[in-house]
Order: sequence, then structure tokens, then C-alpha cells
Amino acid sequence: MIRRLSILLLTVSLIFFVGCKKDFLQLTPTDSISAESALSSPENMMLILNGLHRQMYCQNPLPGAEWSRTGQSHFMPMYDAISGIIIHTSPGNGWHKSDLQWLDHTNATYTTPRNLWYQRYHFIASCNAIINKVEDAGMVIDANMKNILGQAYAYRAWAYHVLVSSFAKGYLVSSDPSSQPGVPLLFATTSPYTSEPRSSVQAIYNQIEDDIDQAIAYLSDGASTPANKSHISLNAAYGIKARIALSKGDWATAATNAVLARDGYPLMDESDYKSGFNTYDLSEVIWGGHVINEETNYYASFFYYVGTNFNGSQNRANPKMINNAVWEAIPETDYRKDLWLPKAPNTYSAASNGEGGSWESDPNYDNAADWEAAKVAVRTEYGMTSAFNLHPYMSVKFLNKNPSTIDPDDVIYMRSSEMYLIEAEAYAMQGFITQSQDALDILASERDPDFDKTQFSTQEEIMAQIKFQWEVELWGEGFGYFNKIRWNDPIDHTNSGASLVLYNDGFQQNKPSVNDNWIFKIPQMEIDANPNLGPEDQN
Repeated sequence: MIRRLSILLLTVSLIFFVGCKKDFLQLTPTDSISAESALSSPENMMLILNGLHRQMYCQNPLPGAEWSRTGQSHFMPMYDAISGIIIHTSPGNGWHKSDLQWLDHTNATYTTPRNLWYQRYHFIASCNAIINKVEDAGMVIDANMKNILGQAYAYRAWAYHVLVSSFAKGYLVSSDPSSQPGVPLLFATTSPYTSEPRSSVQAIYNQIEDDIDQAIAYLSDGASTPANKSHISLNAAYGIKARIALSKGDWATAATNAVLARDGYPLMDESDYKSGFNTYDLSEVIWGGHVINEETNYYASFFYYVGTNFNGSQNRANPKMINNAVWEAIPETDYRKDLWLPKAPNTYSAASNGEGGSWESDPNYDNAADWEAAKVAVRTEYGMTSAFNLHPYMSVKFLNKNPSTIDPDDVIYMRSSEMYLIEAEAYAMQGFITQSQDALDILASERDPDFDKTQFSTQEEIMAQIKFQWEVELWGEGFGYFNKIRWNDPIDHTNSGASLVLYNDGFQQNKPSVNDNWIFKIPQMEIDANPNLGPEDQN
């Protein structure tokens, strides 16, 4: 992005390298694609967008970043590791260990903040190239171009929202967003590729809101139908707007757009809900990445980090579990309770709770025969080989279609269930308890036929239930960090099942309003190279 040596733009081979059609690359060598060629037609602009669709999940490196931490496949579980939603049962092979220990995002030289920064600015720079070219060249804005521009503006809004939500103090926990430093705004796509200094959080939000409104205008005004759910549709743009509004406390806008986003995306039934979350064809998926065999990201895939039966060393040695207290609070009549296994035998001798390796150390079993039988039963049901370790409260939510392989599966970014929770929270925060109950009831009653919305009759009660539903419904999908900042909630892993020995500083963290360690460090290489940023700009 902002570093001259790492600008991802219109040199522009790197925009195309992550997702161009093969025939285009065969006709024009990658290292000789000019800016003029890249933006010469709507078809080529769509290639840029297709590259972004792929960059959402792929493992291709960008300048200043590394392949090992790229795309939503990494960042979604990373955000839930930081916030303590996904709990690790052992050190495993180290992936996300420094995140859950609060070592990574708090260190300006570490890979995670660097990759997050440069990848999001890659999206912004690519969208700037499209938006600026259409305006500068006076190109015809027909239905096809409206679709292109709508997606470009939506991606830019989404990218800036992730950046300002990670690299600046949260809007609702800041004393004054208009004076709180945000992130640099970048609009130019020509030399010398330098950026402005950090704009305020409020200024970034102003731009985000302008962008998402422009996206919605284009996508709703005769834009062509998205090719598939990897593309940003009108519904997805409404969903992005709902997220933005929720994060700044614009409750009315959040509720309105959440309703619009979920229209036409009915909630899954029990059978689909338990099918593994491995395809974007599920009815309630609004936006997701379709990973085909030729584009798999192997050991940087989403399922490598949080899947139950993906054949990778991270999850084989380190089954991910839910907060034990949260699982215990799920009613027996709620079918989501089946997505975690409280009595799974603790098979790994290096499990961080010190209870793994045999029936004698596992308090859930009192004889070898039952322990061995439980191992076989779990591995058989979920298609795991004997190389896969098990652990109490382990997740079986994310399952590969082809168990015990590294075959690629889709990555889900947005579901209608999230929109019901946004709607319910937005109404609750306005004091509209009946409307909040009704929105929450649609989701919770689908998951639990005995759910009784009337139990939650005050704002405090309904918000506590909404928080609980967020953690259960969207476990592992990357919302924990942003939720805790919005709610100003601390982290305390007491009675969660997490090990203090493994988690260290991540075991307890004070609430975001008084703890600036929630804010990601700006990459040191950016501070060093960008003439508009100095040491005083570091978080």
C-alpha cells in the first residue's frame, strides 16, 4: 500500500496475479501488464474484481506480507482467537498461538498486523484504480459497469472498516472519534503512491459511509445480477452497511439494513446447520468464497485452522473448543449444542489442561474400554483417522466434505443469522424491547423450539441473551474481537477450559475502553517507509 516499494497497484501485475483468467495472462506476460491494459475495459476491470474475490481466501503473498497469513481464511479465526471465542487445547504447531497470547497484534514487527494492513490496502488500491479510471475516462456507466463500481465501492468500504476497527480505538469506546487517530486515507493510484497522514476515526467512518451508500446506489440501480456469492451483491452491501452502523452505534440504520440484507436468505434447518459449514450454497449464506480445486489454499485454508477433520497438523494436534461455560448454558433443546463434544476423550498427552493421553488422566472416563470405544466412535462419525487428537468440548461445527483430506471447501463471510442478531441488538440498544425480542425469536426459535423470548423483558436481559446468541451462533466465524470492542467487554478465561499456561497474557485482558492493547500495532515497516507516518503515529 502506502510504502513506495510495496505499493500493490498499477505496476499492476500483482493485482492480476491473484486471480486473473489464465488466457489473459497467456496473452500478456504478467510482468508487462500496463495500467492502461489493466483498466482498458469493463472486462479487464472485472478481472481485477475477480482477483479480489480470490484474495479473500487465497494464500498468495502481497508485497510486505507473507503467504502464511492471508485472506479471511486466516483472519476470521485469528479474530476469534484473540478474543477468546475459539479456545485452543494445546500449542499445536504454533498457528494462532501468538494471537491468543496477545503477542502478535501488539507487536509492530509481527506478521499478522503487517499482513492485515497490506492486504486491506491492496483491496483499497485496486478499488481506487477502478473508480478513478471510470471517472477520469468518462466511461459509459451501464448495468455491467454499475455492478463493477458497486462492488468496488463496497470492497473499499469493507476494507476501510476492517482497518479502522483494528488499527484504531473502537468508535463506541473512544472518548471522541473526531480526534482519535484512525488510518490513512488513500485515493491516488499514480506515482508517487504515498498516502495522507492518519485521518481521524470519524473521517474514516464518513468515507466508509459514503462508499457503502454509493455501492448500494449502483447495485440497486439496474446492476447486473452477481455471478455467484463470491461477488458482492446488493444484499451483501446492505449487510456491510449494517455492520458499519452497528459498530458506531447508529442503531436505526443497523436494524434497517440488516432486514434488507437477509431478505431472500432463509435460515438453515437443523440438517443443513449440522452439515459442516463447508459450502456457500447453504440457504442463509449471503456472501462467501467458492474455493475450487485449482485455487485451493492448502495449509492456509479456513478449515486448516478450525476444521475438525481437515488433514492438517494444526487441527490434528490442537482441536478447537468452545468456552465450557457457554456450552453448559446452551439449552438441551437447542440443536446447536451438538456441535461441540463435552465428553470427547482427551487423547493428546501434550494437551494444555494436563489431562490428556489416557483414560487414567481423563476425568470423564474410569476405564480403558469406554475411553477407547469413545475414541473410535468420534473418529468414525466425523471421518477422522487415528492421527486426529480429540479433546472435551471440541468443535465439530466445521467439517470437510471429504473427511481427512486437504480438499478445498468454501469460506463463509456473511450469513442471514448475523443480520437477525444485528437487528435484535440494534433494537435493544434503542430500548425497543418488543422489536428486539421478535427479531431474536426468529433466529433462536429455529435453533431451539423451546426458546421463550418473554424471559428477556428488560434491556439488560435481552442484551445478555443477544451476546450469548452471538457467541453460540457465530462461533469461529470471526466476530468475537469486534463484538467485545463494541460491548466494551473484557476477557476472562476463568472456568472457560482455557489453560493459563498456554494463554499467558491472553487469559485475562481489561475492557477495550481502558486497554489500548486491543488496538493493532501499525506495521513498523510502514512507519519506517511512509513519509507521512512517524514514530508518534504508532498505536
